[in-house]
Amino acid sequence: MKKIGKYLSLGLLSTFLTATPGLGAERISFFYPPYGEFSLSVDSLEVFAKEGKITDEFAFYASRANPQQLAQLRELLLEQFDVTPTLVSQVTYSPIGEDLMQRLGGLLLTESRQNGFYALRGALILAAADPEGLTVVNLLRQFPSRTMRLNFTEGLKLVDDLLQVFQKRDEVVAWIQQEAIARTATVDSLNTKVANTTTDFEQQPDLRSPGSFTWRRSELILRDQSRNRTIPTHIYLPAATSSTSPEAPSAPFPLIVISHGVASDRSSFAYLAEHLASYGFAVAVLEHPGSNAERVERYLTGLAGPLEAEEFINRPLDITFLLDELERREKSNPELQGKLNLGQVGAIGHSFGGYTVLNLAGANINFEQLQQDCGDNISAFNLSLFLQCQVTELEAKDYQLQDERIKAVLAINPLSSSIFGESEMSQIQVPVMLVASSQDIATPIVYEQVRPFTWLTTPDKYLVLIENATHFSAIAEPTPGNDVLPIPPALLGPNPAPAYGYLKMLNVAFWQTHLLNRPEYASYLQPSYAQYLSQAPLNLSLLKSLSAEQLNQALNP
Repeated sequence: MKKIGKYLSLGLLSTFLTATPGLGAERISFFYPPYGEFSLSVDSLEVFAKEGKITDEFAFYASRANPQQLAQLRELLLEQFDVTPTLVSQVTYSPIGEDLMQRLGGLLLTESRQNGFYALRGALILAAADPEGLTVVNLLRQFPSRTMRLNFTEGLKLVDDLLQVFQKRDEVVAWIQQEAIARTATVDSLNTKVANTTTDFEQQPDLRSPGSFTWRRSELILRDQSRNRTIPTHIYLPAATSSTSPEAPSAPFPLIVISHGVASDRSSFAYLAEHLASYGFAVAVLEHPGSNAERVERYLTGLAGPLEAEEFINRPLDITFLLDELERREKSNPELQGKLNLGQVGAIGHSFGGYTVLNLAGANINFEQLQQDCGDNISAFNLSLFLQCQVTELEAKDYQLQDERIKAVLAINPLSSSIFGESEMSQIQVPVMLVASSQDIATPIVYEQVRPFTWLTTPDKYLVLIENATHFSAIAEPTPGNDVLPIPPALLGPNPAPAYGYLKMLNVAFWQTHLLNRPEYASYLQPSYAQYLSQAPLNLSLLKSLSAEQLNQALNP
């Protein structure tokens, strides 16, 4: 933890520097009790960034960092962030952006010790418009105050709190992994005693490999006149199969709906749709027009306003409308006729899509919980709360968005903590799989997946952990030029190929088990099979139960 603390302390300095715009910030200063006032000239930082030289003034601070940390700091000072002034303006003027800027402004003060909110926002926009682009050094030169004061005491407290959050997260991850291993050993021991056998996974089909069905994709452009929404949808339909197994799905095929997250589109999970179609599932991949890539791109280029709170209502309604339309068209459209079993519907969602499918499964919006969690002291360590708390702008009523045609849901990195709370997550009675990534900073694992998993009362539930994966590990890499939100490589995490394979296997096994009632696939949904398939650094663990008491033990060992 000491090593992490050093990096975070350096990161705190880097964060302070990053937020130091200027028409002329000449010095950075901070008060560090009981030692007094410290300061550093921007010129010294610029010399270090551009030439690698450590001035006498900077040497006092540089001597407290190791060579690797100094190299990282220099790289950060010089890195050019690929953002336009319009994008910066749109984000920092949005409700969520303003909230974040106010918090950051409490750490980065003007010379008169006022919150740096306005100075910081203006400097970010000016630096993005400068020919040199948005770099930390350029940002420092745009800060409209001769001295930028760091609220160092508050900053150190923030680092300490963040360290504790990371430590608790790591303890929970370690506990889940150890518990999965222990349960694997227990099952193996029982199998040996009862049947004198152990499962040979080598002899089982590898569900990561494509199935036996060919498939074709078609496009539907659906128009919901009542809500003025156009919903583009790709339909993947299985065709012929080389399988001679009588258990292979046949028409009408069970239907899986896939709901993307913010700033994504139909391509984000095309790999998963194609894979499921090869196993005899019909798949409908829709785009939510209020939060898809096109809508976010229009917002970031100044052609539309920020995402609206109504999107929390419209997204589930998009899927209900899609199912209604498929039911209607299946009766008359020759391409769909006899192909879809709308009595066997499952739903997959990622991030905001995870919220969407959990809502459709029976968890209603919990306005009482949101009122408790969305005050002035909203946690800065759970970015998804800023999105969830937008819902407080809506009229507090029972929107009744559940769709009983959906028989099971699989939510990847969902946001669920405050929007549902325990009282609503416990209402879900269909099979649920929650997939969590240990390095997810958008929907943090403990807040948004692990604790909500303990609230589930459905007997068929699964918690999947992918260690070292991030919020973006499950999403297909965008084609060049199609990445609406440029994601720094550090946030993308390790090569996501193993994660794609895990999700292919988990989805085939989950839907075969809980839509087609084929118990022979249940062996894939065991801690032991997850251990067998696990591939470093994206290590895979699976649990089928976890109580609130066990989670508290993991958090307070």
